[in-house]
Amino acid sequence: MRIAPAILAFCLSTHAYSAPLRTVVASGDCKDAELSGQAKAFLSALASRPEQDTLSAAQFSERLFPQPTKSFEDLQRQLEAAQDQFYEGRNARTLQAVDEALQQITRLPVGDARWKLYVDAQLLHGLNYRAMGKAKESDAAFRNVLRLQPKHELDADYFAPSVRQNFDKLRRELDQTRKVKLSVKSTLPTADVYLDGLKLGQTPLALDAVPGTYHLTLVKGDTTSFPRNVQVQGTETPLLVDVAYEGSVSASPFPCLAATDGNDERTLSHAVRLGGTLGVEEVIVVRLERPSSGPKWFAATVLNVEGGQKLREGGFKTQDPETSNEALAALVDFVTTGRSPSNLVVMNSNGKAPWDPPAGLKQGGMDLSAPNMLSEGDSRPRSNSGLRMASYVALGTGVAAFGGAGIVRLLAQKDMNALEKRLDNGRILSTDKEALGLRNALMQKSNILNGLLIGGGAAVATGAVLYLLSPDSRSAPPVTVGVSADSHGAAASFSGAF
Repeated sequence: MRIAPAILAFCLSTHAYSAPLRTVVASGDCKDAELSGQAKAFLSALASRPEQDTLSAAQFSERLFPQPTKSFEDLQRQLEAAQDQFYEGRNARTLQAVDEALQQITRLPVGDARWKLYVDAQLLHGLNYRAMGKAKESDAAFRNVLRLQPKHELDADYFAPSVRQNFDKLRRELDQTRKVKLSVKSTLPTADVYLDGLKLGQTPLALDAVPGTYHLTLVKGDTTSFPRNVQVQGTETPLLVDVAYEGSVSASPFPCLAATDGNDERTLSHAVRLGGTLGVEEVIVVRLERPSSGPKWFAATVLNVEGGQKLREGGFKTQDPETSNEALAALVDFVTTGRSPSNLVVMNSNGKAPWDPPAGLKQGGMDLSAPNMLSEGDSRPRSNSGLRMASYVALGTGVAAFGGAGIVRLLAQKDMNALEKRLDNGRILSTDKEALGLRNALMQKSNILNGLLIGGGAAVATGAVLYLLSPDSRSAPPVTVGVSADSHGAAASFSGAF
């Protein structure tokens, strides 16, 4: 009757299970069409599973690099139409049009063209709010221009004298406002710093800023940081932007981490950081492995974001187009469950990936300094075979010692039984020579038993240490040694492969 509740609990826990939120990111040459194609196919196969929760490429881009849906020219025309609506007294429609334009402007590439659109939108906002009787909102829009460009002047042909006077009043107030020490540093030196699209200098940059929220972007050549909103507040706001890492991430044509120096650990570290930024639980890093000899591999590594550890890794050979779909499906099975129904997927076991070069081989040829390690499949003894043999000898000696201790213990038990029959009220009579002989024999056997137990334990411990120091090239399962001894005897147990 106790089985039913257990089954019910299992069913409920299984029913409540949901797959972790994952993202797929390619690693390598982000302009490689083959890598992009394989990565897209993998993501499509993963996303097609109804039980999987995976970020799409569009969601990846939207979270890190939101793209505008309108061009500079489109937004310029939208602001011109909003201005016409303002002069027609259609203030609500103007407000909506300018808000929509500002949302798109913040997605444009930074620079003078974006800043000009931003200023035009904020000034139109200020005029429109003023016409609606919302002085506080109007002043806030004008301040968004003056806080970064305090010398900006309003065109007398478009702005009434009262508006220009209020604008100058806000300028003076901002000049007296307590400023925040804003310092911006980057992992790449002399990166251009943009606030709200306006270039203010290069890193390391220190300036006095009006408190508030700003849109920050750093640019170093073709490398661009993630655009972000930053709160400038308090007495000092220090910022450090890892442009080297953020600039290695791209969203087009597929989410990718640029990795050309072969530093796999740094790439995986960046992938974990990327997962944290995206708010996912697992990151699947896919890549093309091109060994110096042999076939190409399409490999996938699953990383846990919270713990930062590698969960599993596997891949398949890409040279057979006929089995590519089956292999891709099998790889998806493996990365999501840890199991694969197909032998097309080779798993990374014991830290050895199948696409890694064999031990002892170098790029461009064999390692002639190690002639006994010419191939991965060479089964001849390695330099550690002496330690391995010594470990076997020590373990065997320890087992033999424990076996001998068991025999001595049995013999001693017989003498003990005989001695107990000759005791007089628990004492040995001095005249009983046979009892005295049994006592002496028991003392000798006790010394022998102690010696065998101590020696056997030392031999087993030594053998276990030697075994661990001399791993077999065939990666045999580890050996487990168990030793126990008490007043009733001794025992040793071994499990594993020899």
